[in-house]
Amino acid sequence: MPVLKVGLTGGIGSGKSAVARRLAERGAVVIDSDRLAREVVAPGTEGLAEIVAAFSDRVLDADGALDRAALGALVFADETARRRLEAITHPRVRARSAELAAAAGPDAIVVNDVPLLVEVGLAPSYHLVVVVQTEVATRLARLARDRGMDRAEAERRIAAQADDARRRAAADVLLTNDGSLADLHAAVDALWHERLRPYEANLRERRAATSEHVVLTEADPTWPQQYARLAARIRHAVAPADPRIDHIGSTAVPGLAAKDVIDIQLTVPTLADADGPLAERLAAAGFPRLPGDWWDNPRPPGSARWEKRLHASADPGRPVHLHVRPVDSPGWRYALLMRDHLRADPDQRSAYLTLKRELAASAPDSATWTTAKDPWFDEEHLRAEQWAAQTGWRP
Repeated sequence: MPVLKVGLTGGIGSGKSAVARRLAERGAVVIDSDRLAREVVAPGTEGLAEIVAAFSDRVLDADGALDRAALGALVFADETARRRLEAITHPRVRARSAELAAAAGPDAIVVNDVPLLVEVGLAPSYHLVVVVQTEVATRLARLARDRGMDRAEAERRIAAQADDARRRAAADVLLTNDGSLADLHAAVDALWHERLRPYEANLRERRAATSEHVVLTEADPTWPQQYARLAARIRHAVAPADPRIDHIGSTAVPGLAAKDVIDIQLTVPTLADADGPLAERLAAAGFPRLPGDWWDNPRPPGSARWEKRLHASADPGRPVHLHVRPVDSPGWRYALLMRDHLRADPDQRSAYLTLKRELAASAPDSATWTTAKDPWFDEEHLRAEQWAAQTGWRP
């Protein structure tokens, strides 16, 4: 059974280590990548021998251990040298991290403390990414106070890492650490009890975090960014396969209020390909299959129902519906057509929004909500098909 894997990162001086310590106090298994990076190049290791072969014994101190300052001077301003070093150390750190995660208990929450998580593109390999963000001025003050680092060196270290915008784009959870330690602990405790523990239980039980209540949310400009993170996670889970993945539904239409659920379409060759190993990989990545048979209502009404497989997120903090449909099937094409037509036609987008607001007030449960929209979508389907014919639209 998979354990819940959380990636924790943040810029130097952000307070990431304080978050890691608090999570460990709550019961998390914390794997410190910096500590592992030192272990894999300790005296006598293959890692150290390979570094010496690559950079000469100038990077060793008098005792034969790695002289980190000397190595840093060689690689800091030389991207080729830095990538050569990373090719030696990163695979060893990842392998050791995997060993430690595998040794964790069946209900463990494994937190990987990885300073360069964003820079090396590891975000999709975790069920959740937590980023600690702190104002640069606060970070500079902490580095001077806690590490005795002069301002020029601190600024150089900060500039060498990913900026805040890149980290935010990778963050499922953003912890702001500009206040007191008590404030930070309170935020970490809430994350632990309200999201991580329920997520772990759902993952272990292969249970989706679903809600039957309909709440309409104003359009969130970060929905596409959230989709991108989820799609990258799904793609990582099913690799080496490289299926088509699309953002569909109302959250894929800019400016349209919607239920705060990210709808994703995963394309498979046939419906049989949605079963077996693919379903297991999706469940292990945090997207278990919903029990029962699932299908879409055909358009126009009267034809055979459009079968699909439906998965959902085990993460209580980010509802997701993952629709697995065969390529070129009617339901697959319809999902893409509806999205693209609503994106292109502001009048129909406005009409749909009006309908959604009326139904949210009168049909607060999901089953009634879906059924009540059918007549509008029967007509919208005809309009969309006409638009597709006029514009030459293709899915």
